[in-house]
Amino acid sequence: MEKFIIEGGYPLRGKITLAGAKNSGFKLLIASLLADSPSKIIGYSRIGDIDITQEIIEALNGKIKRVNHQLEVFPKHLSFFEIPQELGKISRACSLFVPPLLFRFGRAVFPIPGGDRIGPRPINLHLAGLEALGATVKMKDGLYEVEAPKGLKGGRFMFKKNTHTGTETLLMAAAFAKGKTILENAAEEPEVDDMIALLNKMGAKIKKAGKGRIEIRGVTKFKGAQHEVMPDRNEAVTFGVAALATMGDVFVERAKPEHLEVFLEKVKECGGGYQVSPKGIRFWRNNELQATKVRTLPHPGFMTDWQPLWAVLMTQAKGESEIIETIHNFRFNYVKILVSMGARIKLFNPRVKNPASFYNFPLEDDHKTYYHGIKIKGPTPLRGTKITVPDIRAGATLTLAALIAQGKSTLTGIEHLDRGYENLDERLRKLGAKIKRIS
Repeated sequence: MEKFIIEGGYPLRGKITLAGAKNSGFKLLIASLLADSPSKIIGYSRIGDIDITQEIIEALNGKIKRVNHQLEVFPKHLSFFEIPQELGKISRACSLFVPPLLFRFGRAVFPIPGGDRIGPRPINLHLAGLEALGATVKMKDGLYEVEAPKGLKGGRFMFKKNTHTGTETLLMAAAFAKGKTILENAAEEPEVDDMIALLNKMGAKIKKAGKGRIEIRGVTKFKGAQHEVMPDRNEAVTFGVAALATMGDVFVERAKPEHLEVFLEKVKECGGGYQVSPKGIRFWRNNELQATKVRTLPHPGFMTDWQPLWAVLMTQAKGESEIIETIHNFRFNYVKILVSMGARIKLFNPRVKNPASFYNFPLEDDHKTYYHGIKIKGPTPLRGTKITVPDIRAGATLTLAALIAQGKSTLTGIEHLDRGYENLDERLRKLGAKIKRIS
C-alpha cells in the first residue's frame, strides 16, 4: 500500500500534457477483439483500468504487447468466453466484453461488474439492448449468461436513460448484427465518437444520424486497425481546476475546447481565466472567485466526473455555490472529508416535480439516505488532514483540496487514483506541487 504526503499552499505553474482518455482507452482495447488481425492503440494512459482490461484479455487467451504508450492487441487466439470472477468484480468493463465474445463464440459469461463506489451502475439497459438484437440473458449462480448461438439481428432500441457504457456495448453488438440497427437516445460523449471511429476503421458501418440517433449496418468481418486515443477531458478539468484553486497558471497541452464547452463557461462565470490556442488551453486566476450553480447532465452538459473537482474550487469562491447531481445517486461521499478540512458544505435534496425525468439514474436504486445536492459557502481556508480516498474522481478532488490546504495531508487508498490517472504525483510535482509518494 502506498500513500501521498502533500504540503499545501503552493501555486501550480507550468505546462502539462494530457494522457489518453481513461474512459476511452480500455474500451478501445475491448472493441479491437472483434478483429481478425492485430490492432494498435496509440497514446493510451498507463493506468490501472488498462492493466485490469489487459489481464482479462490475457485470461481469455488473447495477447497484448506494450511499447511505450502504444498497445498492440492480438485477438486471434481468444479461446474462452467466461470472464474470471476475480477480475470482473473489480472492473466495470467486464460487460463490454459481451459483444466480442458473442461474435466469436455465441456466448458470454461474466460477473456483476465492479468499479468505483459512486452508487449502483445498473447494466439492465445494456442487457435489454442485447435482447432486442436477439440475445438471451439469464442469471445463474451469480453470473450473467448471454447467448446468441445463431448471431444477432438488427433492430431498433431506445435507451430509457442516457448510458455511456450501454451505448458502446450496443455499438459493438450492432456492428456485427445481421441487417440494420437504429439506436435512439444514445450517449453523445466524445469517447463514444472515439469508439465509432475505431470500429469504422475496422470495417464497421456506423453513422450518427441526428441528436441521440445512431444507425449501424452489420458486417461479417473486422480487420485490425491503428487508432490514437483521444485526450482525457477529465484530466483537462483536473489540471484546470488545480491552476484556478491554487492561484496558479497552467497550460494544459492537447486540451480540446469542443470537449469542455460547458466547463469553460463555468470558469468564465466564476471569474477564472482561460485562453484557447491550437495546442491546448491555458488556465489561471488573478482575482477572487465568485459562487456558481452547477447541475450535472449527460454530454454536452456538465459532467458528473467534474462536479467533485468543482466543489473544491467553490470552497474558495465568494458566496453560496450549489451543485446538483443527476447522473449518479450517490456521488457526494467526498463531502464529509472536505468538511473535516474546514469546508462549509451542506447536503440537501432538490425539490423536483418529476424525479423520473429529472434524474438519469433509476429511482428504484435511490435511497432516502442519499443526497443529490450540496450548497457550499466560501471562501473558506482548508487545513491538512488524514484522508482515505474512496474512488477515482473523489481521489483527484481530495488531492486538489490537499494542494490548497494549510499544512500537511496524508492520502491513503491512492490505488484508486492510479486506476484513472497516470503518474499524477509526478506530473503535479513538475508543476510545483509539494507531493511525495511513499510506501
